[in-house]
Amino acid sequence: MRRLRAAWRLLRVVLHGLHGLAIVLLLFPSLGRAQRHERVRWWSAGTLRLLGLRLDVQGAFRPGAKLVVSNHVSWIDIMSIHSVCPEARFVSKADVQRWPLIGRLVGAGGTLYIERERRRDAMRVVHQMAEALQAGDTVAVFPEGTTADGHTLLPFHANLLQAAIATATPVQPVAIRFSDSTAAISAAAQFVGDTTIAGSLWMLACADGLRVRLSVLPAQGTAHADRRALAQALRAQIAETLG
Repeated sequence: MRRLRAAWRLLRVVLHGLHGLAIVLLLFPSLGRAQRHERVRWWSAGTLRLLGLRLDVQGAFRPGAKLVVSNHVSWIDIMSIHSVCPEARFVSKADVQRWPLIGRLVGAGGTLYIERERRRDAMRVVHQMAEALQAGDTVAVFPEGTTADGHTLLPFHANLLQAAIATATPVQPVAIRFSDSTAAISAAAQFVGDTTIAGSLWMLACADGLRVRLSVLPAQGTAHADRRALAQALRAQIAETLG
């Protein structure tokens, strides 16, 4: 029965994804900014629901331009944040563009892509982020640079924070934790090592009582901040929230 339930969940998620793709291809060109954001919110929240995830949110995102900084557990982190903050433009590794279906949907949210293998590419992305922040956009980054298992918080890379400092844009930290009916930190949400997107979807669909808790911490100023000190402070705040 568990496998049948998981298969049913996945079928509905695929259909939901195709519906979202049709909206992106057919409706997005004629939609305004607010209307696009509402579609992103609807699709992201629907993906969580159809996978059997319950979203718990503590705190609230500030209006206007901001840099959202979060720990990183899984690709589903993006949908979790978009369910509450659909205007967020994520900085993501370029590989995501090649993911079937998901890549196209993520790209519709105005994603900024970075070639992590090319160290100089970070500077290009920092300039793009700064332009977006100055235009009033919300940009979101995972400063760990990769996913962790939920038990460990990796060191935060400071380079992308420079975009917020240069534009004096507030930064808002977010702590993400996945739990389920058997564990305070769920293994079902892990997207580490050689886990594939298909394998991750199956683990999520098979989980019982899966919950994602989004703790949105207060925004803070960045003007004249030292980026390394800021990275360490943000990591400490998120670590304390995660316990």
